[in-house]
Amino acid sequence: ALAVRVQVTWDIGYLNISRDGLSTWRAIGANGQLPIPPIYVTQGDVLELTAINHLDMPVTLHAHGLFQRNSTYYDGPALITECGIPPGSQFTYIIETRDQSGTYWVHSHYRMEGIDGLRTALVILDQDMSLLDEYDEDVLLTLEDWGQEPNNDLMERLQVTPF
Repeated sequence: ALAVRVQVTWDIGYLNISRDGLSTWRAIGANGQLPIPPIYVTQGDVLELTAINHLDMPVTLHAHGLFQRNSTYYDGPALITECGIPPGSQFTYIIETRDQSGTYWVHSHYRMEGIDGLRTALVILDQDMSLLDEYDEDVLLTLEDWGQEPNNDLMERLQVTPF
């Protein structure tokens, strides 16, 4: 099969949420959604993930578990491999999938943004679909753990410097 360019745009912004029905706080989503829908590509495809930052702080993204051959400059850790996308700016990550298949995740690597919602599953379907008749269905299950306050607030209250 021929590789294709899969274009995904995340309009990253704050959302007011209530996960427990008791308290409401500011979380981070993409395109007005939380959780952010999974990204599906086929092995060999090139994922172009454009992140448009509407937050009041920088954003970095990391494709967790993927080989970063020839792309370590945007592996995600803020101020280590990249400076981050400034508020009001955008950046397109080019993610090659030729060498891997499986389930991974994309998440922010700036402060506590990933924990506050800026994350999703990245599913890279194997080009060899010979195992399709070996099972009935695929189920993608992601879990969240929410506290009673946003994680950046918690870190400041505990006087912990987030990474």
